[in-house]
Amino acid sequence: MTAGRPLDGVLVVAIEQAVAAPLATCRLADAGARVIKIEREGGDFARGYDGSGGVSAYFAWLNRGKESIVLDIKDAEDRTLLERMVERADVFIQNLAPGAAARAGFGSKDLGKRHPQLITCDISGYGEEGPYRSMRAYDLLVQAESGVASITGSPAEPGRVGVSICDFATGIYAYSAILEALIERENTGAGRNVEATLFHTMADWMAVPLLSFEQQGLDWPRVGLGHPTIVPYGLFQLGDGDSVLIGVQNDREFARLCNEVLDQPELAETYPRNVDRANARDAVESAIGAVFLRHDRASIQAALNQARIAYGFLNDVAALSEHPQLRRARQPLPDGTEIDMVAPAAAPNEPGRRLPPVPELDQHGAAIRAEFAVDI
Repeated sequence: MTAGRPLDGVLVVAIEQAVAAPLATCRLADAGARVIKIEREGGDFARGYDGSGGVSAYFAWLNRGKESIVLDIKDAEDRTLLERMVERADVFIQNLAPGAAARAGFGSKDLGKRHPQLITCDISGYGEEGPYRSMRAYDLLVQAESGVASITGSPAEPGRVGVSICDFATGIYAYSAILEALIERENTGAGRNVEATLFHTMADWMAVPLLSFEQQGLDWPRVGLGHPTIVPYGLFQLGDGDSVLIGVQNDREFARLCNEVLDQPELAETYPRNVDRANARDAVESAIGAVFLRHDRASIQAALNQARIAYGFLNDVAALSEHPQLRRARQPLPDGTEIDMVAPAAAPNEPGRRLPPVPELDQHGAAIRAEFAVDI
């Protein structure tokens, strides 16, 4: 283990599967925590989402640096082992089906009574209360239930955000809340329960459309690669068949765009405020589009840079793979191969960095059973 990491000495026991909980514990492991991953017979089903070095891309991304043990929490001996692990743990996290952990004797309320210093974290779709508490929840379903899908896509039809944002965001919220609980415990000596749900996470992210609807009566539109309230902010075609997105956040930037890129100062005089531009979206975007069609990628890039206008190009995954800003780190997989993983986003840039390996199923089972004094 690398010395000096913030969570060195912290023990995390996780009954986890899929995405949200593994993301939270992966970040804890990155910070130095020891994470023991409890898997069922056959393993976390996310191991088989697709094939890459013996495990799926999801599993390779979310499970580095963990120890894997297979347990059957319905088995008395394995429950005893798990209880001994929890006795020494700082954090217990689970994202089983609603009520499953409690039925096995590992519900947060019971654990909190038995181990007052323990931080428990429950991740679920909708939480422990309310009419949806027993519903199964997957990312796409929660994107739909929370309204995210209704504001995503083209005017013609709703769409799914292309990555599992409900799972990802919930995992990061859980990670943040666990860190807060660890800091609090330093001051009070007491643990507490943390609850993170996919639905409440997305409801938080939907606060602006929700408040706009409730306070202003605005039915947040689907605008594809555009913005519901800021103009210009979106995709424009270029003369060479390429395209570019621009984002103008304030009136000064719009004046620079008109004067230095479009050579149409009168456009800024006609539409000086964003509200004016939003009310004349078609006219503003048409004027911009006509000029941009006279540019290719290189010339528009030069013009936008000169005018200090924010822009980006519409890359596909292949382009991301070769992006000059992309940082990588080598990561071993269970089959002995290595991949160039995306480097942790908030970590310092360390060229040549190596990440810890992804565990084989039950790779550490015998050692963990011996450590916690349960016969193999």
